[in-house]
Amino acid sequence: MNERVLVTGGTGKTGQQVASQLALRGIEARVATRDPSSANQVRFDWGDATTYGPALEGVGAVYLVAPTDQTEQLSAMHPFLKRAVLQVPGRLVLLSASSLEAGGPMMGEVHAWLDAHAPLWTVLRPSWFMQNFTTQHLHSILHEGCVYSATGDGRVPFIDAADIAAVAVEALTSSALPSSEHVLTGPEALTYAEAADAISARIGRPVRHCRLTVDALADRYAGSGIPRTYALTLAGMDEAIAQGSEDRITLEVERITGRPANSLASFLKGQSALD
Repeated sequence: MNERVLVTGGTGKTGQQVASQLALRGIEARVATRDPSSANQVRFDWGDATTYGPALEGVGAVYLVAPTDQTEQLSAMHPFLKRAVLQVPGRLVLLSASSLEAGGPMMGEVHAWLDAHAPLWTVLRPSWFMQNFTTQHLHSILHEGCVYSATGDGRVPFIDAADIAAVAVEALTSSALPSSEHVLTGPEALTYAEAADAISARIGRPVRHCRLTVDALADRYAGSGIPRTYALTLAGMDEAIAQGSEDRITLEVERITGRPANSLASFLKGQSALD
């Protein structure tokens, strides 16, 4: 078992969960962040190679969350990945996405690189996070009664970030799991209209799915400060959902962790942000 794990993206949706779940097992999670503020955090910047050594010192495995401010993730991550492959005795676990095949854009390129170069690796390809409804969609839910998307009637098997983290922790702490990718989903595939109905039931007032075109959604993302190129990429993912790209359910969470994946209704019950 690895007694120290480096968690990049350690202050994000899955990274925080990974660090917490590792701690429950008595394993030190070294949280990588640009601005460390506690004893378990270490300064880390993908663009600053001088931060790599201290971050990797004594580390047995690494949880990899790609930088989110660009779409050429392999270029940004490559110098660190080369060092990690040489220095880390255990597994490299990459957070990718169900929409990204190995060798495809963004994390897909990193996925292919790990397959070619890392002795022990796991790529997690989760569907869309349930947490999106309590973060990026929260303002429009509470103030407009709307969940905006360009997904049409496409279905998504939304997944709880805690379930993603649980699979990551199993991969980070066990050498028995073969190097492979895992498509992770929740237990049911829902349209955004059905998700809005579940949110309505939770908060006790109407919430609806407000349908946008892909261009209108890209404009909405760009208006919130997301670079235009990245905004178009994100909006294009909604278009793929409308065409059925996410309409599938896997049992990987249960197979690897030994417990079923959380449902959206159950997740929403515990979300105080919706109150």
